[in-house]
Amino acid sequence: MVRPSGWARRVTAALLLTAATLVGQAQLTSPAAQAAPPLTTPWTAQAGPDNALPDYPRPQMVRPEWQNLNGLWQFAGTTSIGTPPTGQNLAEQVLVPYPIESGLSRVQRHEDRMWYRRTFTVPSSWSGRHVRLNFGAVSWEARVWVNGVSVATHTGGYDPFGADITAALRAGTNEIIVGVYAPVDAAGAPIGKQRRSPSGIFYTASSGIWQTVWLEPVNAAQITRLDTVPDVPAGVLDVVVQTAGLSGQSVRAEALTGGQVVGTATGAAGAHLRVPVPNAHLWSPDDPFLYDLRVTLTGTGGGDVVTGYFGMRSVGKAMIGGVLRPTLNGRFLFQMGTLDQGYWPDGISTAPTDEALRFDLEQQKALGFNMVRKHIKVEPARWYYWADRLGLLVWQDMPAMRTGVTPSASDRANFESELRRVVDSLRGITSIVQWIPFNEGWGEYDPARIADLVKSWDPSRLVDNNSGSNCCGFDGGNGDVADDHIYVGPGTPQRPSATRVAVLGEFGGLGLRSPGHEWPGTGFAYEMTPDAATLTDRYVQINEQLKPLITGGGLSASVYTQPTDVENEVNGIWTYDRRVRKMDAARVRAVNLSVIQSAGGLTADAPASLRVTTPGFTDRYLRHSASLARTDVVTPASADGLKQDATFHVRRGLANTSCYSFESRNFAGHYLRHQGFRVRKDPRDGTALFDQDATFCLRDGRTGNGVSFESLNLPGSFLRHYAEAVYVARSGGPNTWDTATSFADDSTWQVATPWWRSGADLTVGAAQSLRVVTPGFTDRYLRHSASLARTDVVTSASADGLKQDATFYVRRGLADGSCYSFESRNFAGHYLRHQDFRLRKDPRDGSALFDQDATFCAQPPRYGSSGVSLTSINIAGTSIRHYAEEVFIASNGGSHPFDAPTHYNEDTTWTISPPWSP
Repeated sequence: MVRPSGWARRVTAALLLTAATLVGQAQLTSPAAQAAPPLTTPWTAQAGPDNALPDYPRPQMVRPEWQNLNGLWQFAGTTSIGTPPTGQNLAEQVLVPYPIESGLSRVQRHEDRMWYRRTFTVPSSWSGRHVRLNFGAVSWEARVWVNGVSVATHTGGYDPFGADITAALRAGTNEIIVGVYAPVDAAGAPIGKQRRSPSGIFYTASSGIWQTVWLEPVNAAQITRLDTVPDVPAGVLDVVVQTAGLSGQSVRAEALTGGQVVGTATGAAGAHLRVPVPNAHLWSPDDPFLYDLRVTLTGTGGGDVVTGYFGMRSVGKAMIGGVLRPTLNGRFLFQMGTLDQGYWPDGISTAPTDEALRFDLEQQKALGFNMVRKHIKVEPARWYYWADRLGLLVWQDMPAMRTGVTPSASDRANFESELRRVVDSLRGITSIVQWIPFNEGWGEYDPARIADLVKSWDPSRLVDNNSGSNCCGFDGGNGDVADDHIYVGPGTPQRPSATRVAVLGEFGGLGLRSPGHEWPGTGFAYEMTPDAATLTDRYVQINEQLKPLITGGGLSASVYTQPTDVENEVNGIWTYDRRVRKMDAARVRAVNLSVIQSAGGLTADAPASLRVTTPGFTDRYLRHSASLARTDVVTPASADGLKQDATFHVRRGLANTSCYSFESRNFAGHYLRHQGFRVRKDPRDGTALFDQDATFCLRDGRTGNGVSFESLNLPGSFLRHYAEAVYVARSGGPNTWDTATSFADDSTWQVATPWWRSGADLTVGAAQSLRVVTPGFTDRYLRHSASLARTDVVTSASADGLKQDATFYVRRGLADGSCYSFESRNFAGHYLRHQDFRLRKDPRDGSALFDQDATFCAQPPRYGSSGVSLTSINIAGTSIRHYAEEVFIASNGGSHPFDAPTHYNEDTTWTISPPWSP
């Protein structure tokens, strides 16, 4: 894999930028003292003339020899960039590559038009070769002269460009002049959130050179770009090598790992080369494995060699459990991300250092996120390298045109040109799984056509034609994604269709002021909180509400606003200066991982069954029998005892809470554990060894849409069935059950709907009453009145009618026999059911929906040591709750008043009491 330091920073002393490389530096008047940025970061002081972003800027196409031109350049504002000031000193200095509005640039103001100037010498070791000048990005129009010769003109603020400048070079000192036109929102080019007059959700402009500038020696025949697309089903990497100056040369592409070549393909430049990657090690957020790539021009006049990297992974959509879901490597993974805007108080759009650039992504990964939405900005190539290496999925937005103005025909043509170049420049990034051409209708036109256009350019990824379709509708026939923005949310996003997965592209926006760590101005958030504890509580509450949306609403991804404060927005997890984390990291990570894992069907403290995925045996489930684990066929007609044996309560890992343990449904305190490699059900004995033996860590399924479970204390060994018995095994190990034959299939399990959903038992057929346990209200009982459920005081002196209203027959669940339904004592055939979250008593109407609405699973009490909680079978995460005398199904911390977290545990726990009316 490409590494970010060491070799990438090696340059000879002759290549180092020094003050002597500037023409006439001694003749300049002393520059004004550098103005301090309005707010500094921990890395501000590390960004100076001698070390301004010194790392090699293009990790996917590396040449070992290069000269970094970052540092102090001469600078001046101008009224025209038509005629360069060749040979003339400019009055000011600018630190490249920080945009001129930033404190780090030393200019710290906007100019519509500007000049940059500096000199360089070409190392003698480059003699006989061509020299290429490269720009990571310049905003917006750039004109480049070398020694007075025009070498490049480019428009577009977010894509790299360069030129072969060999013909313009001379011996000794050479001069570069760059003229830049940066109209920002005074014209119709893509600008994202930049504004000349920033306020609210719009930010300071980022004009001029804002990414690294460098030189490198090349041959006349040279590689200009590598387009890579992994083809996981075929076990190959598809590579197209873009070149210039060829004269009969061919191309050789090699995939390597650990220095060893694993696959090679040769062919013509511009052709699709299929590089074999046998038994590919797949890239995922849990395992971000990267291969090395080496591409060589061969034949007479060849010899150009570049190195890079790639990951093997697939992106798609699939119907899973009747719901269209996005897939990674063939498996649904709930994508939980942040709205990452990429702004810095010292560098505006440019991070002060590579360490700072990496920091934001590392912190998000550490908090349990597995995805980042790069919001209407394109980052330098090293940002994507860190996303690839750290293992964060990326949704890539196209920077939006200005809002409130209908784009002209020329604006549209320019937008599509820039959009195509952005897609091409980022095509080989492993972590990017989705393109987003438009955001909330800003500068939007022809969204259906644009979605189809992007898909035609890159069919290997999903396309979200308009993030925020709640703002302005969406074309149901185009794009892969239905995307809502709901603040604070999560609200009720639209459901998936037969062609579109459903995502929540923005929600959250919870704020907290942080005096001393804020941008000058008024702090803005969608909901302000008074302190860090409240902020964390609210974050946990709104993210817990995602769980029923995933299971009941078909939601497949969420994007929280946002990882850091940005200028006047104070709704970050971190402050804008990256010095203060405003939330409790452990709690944020815990709820994030819990949400992601719940989407796979594995939720702590909920029941689950584990189904075999091996072809031909998918009717078998893991169960315990006479204390030993095995697999057996389980069907709806199976005995209750077998269904309970095949159901386990998923618990936080006994030895590691980021993993899991499996408690028997019908033997409380007994857990699945391995002993002598055999898996068995035993009572927890209080030893550390037992807890380790009973702890398994969730891993991506080794095949298909399942998951695998790795032993905590036998790394590399997985839960596997073999000849009906169940073991912990490693592929190709010494034991019989380690055989590699079908190991991947046999060690992959589907987390299935539990055969026995209730975690507590009620007596079917008995008449019972449900008593409130909330302190101060324990004389109240659940009853129906005028068809609505409520709680009222019931005593032995109460009228017979009231006693009958407070009595229900416990029936097997109308929609699931492992749960329960409650039939009215005095209205035969009428059942408690929920409708629009309110609990009511209605006659059974014969519909499947009624039966689901009237089925509740009994779980252990949330409050106290006795009683039960009753969870809805069809709106996951909700339980029967009394609230101000009325009764609802509620989720803890949800968006309704009856979801309030205060007394939630008490109000959702009921004592099963003797009936008031037998």
